[in-house]
Amino acid sequence: MNMTLPNILTVLRLLAAPALALMFLYFSRPAADWFALILFVMAAVTDWFDGYLARAWKQESKLGAMLDPIADKAMVVIALMVIVGYSSMSPWLVLPATFILFREVFVSGLREFLGDTAGTLKVTKLAKWKTTLQMIAIAVLFAQGVFEHYLGMAVLDMGPETFARVMEGQTQDVYGIWWKNAGMVWAGNLGLVLLWIAALLTLVTGWDYFRKALPFLRD
Repeated sequence: MNMTLPNILTVLRLLAAPALALMFLYFSRPAADWFALILFVMAAVTDWFDGYLARAWKQESKLGAMLDPIADKAMVVIALMVIVGYSSMSPWLVLPATFILFREVFVSGLREFLGDTAGTLKVTKLAKWKTTLQMIAIAVLFAQGVFEHYLGMAVLDMGPETFARVMEGQTQDVYGIWWKNAGMVWAGNLGLVLLWIAALLTLVTGWDYFRKALPFLRD
């Protein structure tokens, strides 16, 4: 195995995927949300960086080509599992997550079945945009969790009437409740919109891969 710097970054990104879930097992929230957000963003940055370095330094390898999509899928699947698991199980979140997970399993199964002919399912530009949108959406949803828990800590001993007065500007906002609530709402809505767009791209690219594989599936 050729352990160049791009390959090392890819391996680290692969190891970071299960570490996302471990953050929520060994740390309390919102610290776990912060650690998961930072870890996910760093891993997403290396996703672009390792590919760029491999091309710039002419260090592209079979190991990197094999591990790179696995690391991407592991990061997305585990991150979505964590976000859905700690959410209110809203169908607006569960549905796009389901579409994304189904597509990843389906395409992986297609590639495994095709074996040597799996080269027909090369990653397209649209698929790369899909992955980028997924990464951004998940990062924003992790940020939403950070806002949500800081808001929860700020209003822990506050009644609904006091909260309403603060939001209406009738009571001084000592704990920054307004901006924490605004951050939670905006991050949650933006994350869901981006996740739905990514899910639609996921279905489109999944259908494209299935169409390309059809000639090899006919007896």
